Amino acid sequence: MENKKEKTSLLTNLAPYLKGYKAIFGLAVIFTAISSIITVIGPDRLKELTNTMVKGLSGNINLDKIGEIALQLAILYAIGAIVAYLANFIVTSIIQKFAQRMRDAIADKINKIPFRYFDGHSQGDTLSRVTNDVDLMTQSFNQSLTTMVSSIVLLVGSIVMMFKTDWHLAITAIVSVFAGFALSSIIMVKSQPLFKKQQTNLANISGYVEEVYSGHNVVTSYNARQQAKGDFKVLNDNLYSSMWKSQFFSGIMMPLMQFIGNFGYVMVCVVGAVLAIDGTISMGTIVAFMAYVRIFTQPISQMAQGITQLQSASAAMGRIFEFLNEEEMEEESGKTKQLDKVEGHVTFDHVHFGYTPEKTIIHDFTSEAKPGQKVAIVGPTGAGKTTIVNLLMRFYEINFGKIAIDGVNVHDMKRSEVHDAFSMVLQDTWLFEGTVKENLIYNQDHITDEQVEAATRAVGVHHFIKTLPQGYDTVLDDSVTLSVGQKQLLTIARALLKDSPLLILDEATSSVDTRTEELVQKAMDKLMEGRTSFVIAHRLSTIRNADLILVMKDGNIIEQGNHDDLMSQNGFYADLYNSQFEEAAEEPA
Repeated sequence: MENKKEKTSLLTNLAPYLKGYKAIFGLAVIFTAISSIITVIGPDRLKELTNTMVKGLSGNINLDKIGEIALQLAILYAIGAIVAYLANFIVTSIIQKFAQRMRDAIADKINKIPFRYFDGHSQGDTLSRVTNDVDLMTQSFNQSLTTMVSSIVLLVGSIVMMFKTDWHLAITAIVSVFAGFALSSIIMVKSQPLFKKQQTNLANISGYVEEVYSGHNVVTSYNARQQAKGDFKVLNDNLYSSMWKSQFFSGIMMPLMQFIGNFGYVMVCVVGAVLAIDGTISMGTIVAFMAYVRIFTQPISQMAQGITQLQSASAAMGRIFEFLNEEEMEEESGKTKQLDKVEGHVTFDHVHFGYTPEKTIIHDFTSEAKPGQKVAIVGPTGAGKTTIVNLLMRFYEINFGKIAIDGVNVHDMKRSEVHDAFSMVLQDTWLFEGTVKENLIYNQDHITDEQVEAATRAVGVHHFIKTLPQGYDTVLDDSVTLSVGQKQLLTIARALLKDSPLLILDEATSSVDTRTEELVQKAMDKLMEGRTSFVIAHRLSTIRNADLILVMKDGNIIEQGNHDDLMSQNGFYADLYNSQFEEAAEEPA
């Protein structure tokens, strides 16, 4: 019952992606059927050709009739080859278009699923669904669809023609072949779970390789290469085991069907010889049946192989549709723009949030940022600083409470409107393979070269860019080596070019040296004038001039005020600030 439900669900999921292809696929089926019917008719004409030649052995050979039959066979087989090619061409084109639709759907889905999904799945697993699973599905369909259609027509047609020719030999061939086919069917049913396991293990190893490769420096510096190698060996062994088993059963099908076919040949020869000696059948009938046995066993063999390929496709599609059926973020097409101009008044009203329902990490967070204020959020690791920014950007939805911009609940705004209101610089830098200029003006229109240069000068990275081979037109790829600090400065310049009324800096200066930090800080202070800014910083010296400092611990605001107020309270913030000052003083010159 469960398998039937799974197949029904799979067919239901496939329907939207096959829209518009049913008619042309039907044409391909017709072409395939014509090709298969021609293949089935051929032996009947071959029987007549053989009988004509046998009769001629005792007298005059009718060369005209032999030539006529031979020409008919040549024309038939030529037509069969042409329509078979057309059918394959059509099906291959449909499958490639189908795969293109699937990739587009996955790319679209990535932008619709909540961030929570990526918290619970490795990047390698998601990438494996986009690449490995779609490729396997495409390859499997290419190798099986037309084959399955032609095999069914050949199977039915050959059975009909065999009974039309001689029922004794027909029963002999069918019984001998179907006995082996029953055995192969059992093998196919037992092997289906192995193909699913193979794809899962492939995703696991892809995710691990992506993870270790991105952290290669850490692995090397901690001398953890042997451990990484050991972990990889376990995953590789699991993949080898599942792949070996699935491919073993896949590979055994063809030799098994060849044995069954040869066994059918032997039985037809034995029974046919007895019947020919008795005068029951002619030599042409035996020759025709030798061809029919080949035609009869070939589709069964191809069907067995095709079913194996479809099992692989089913396993891959299951993983793809598992991703495509993931819960999406709230649909917002009905929402309209709420704010024509953002002033920058941000309020947090009794906000509660947890990444999982059973664990709340932000407890009753209430605060206010007035237009143009610089708000710093500080606290120990795990206090919830970055989580507050994620909620403000609507990367996650709050459980209770309200976050508002200029009095408008952010939940009533489109995510795109919220994102447009903010420029954002994260601790983890991101640059794509493109020119420096393309990275700086990412997804923005009407940015002039003068504006780009002004932004890079403001953060102190203009001189470095000019030293690159093509300056702002230098393509950032593997041949260009950038320090972490240089990457961070480029992302800061990108945020400045966006020129949004609200600014978020999540550890934006954490990766730059002290001197660069001072330059960046001065530029940021100047550019934050007139903008509401939220700054997350571990180095408390960088936020001394903040209008409001929110001190967080365990998801709660435990202190708030400006630097002087908090220092005079001699509380948690003062202890934190003094400890950093003492650590800085103890560092060797």
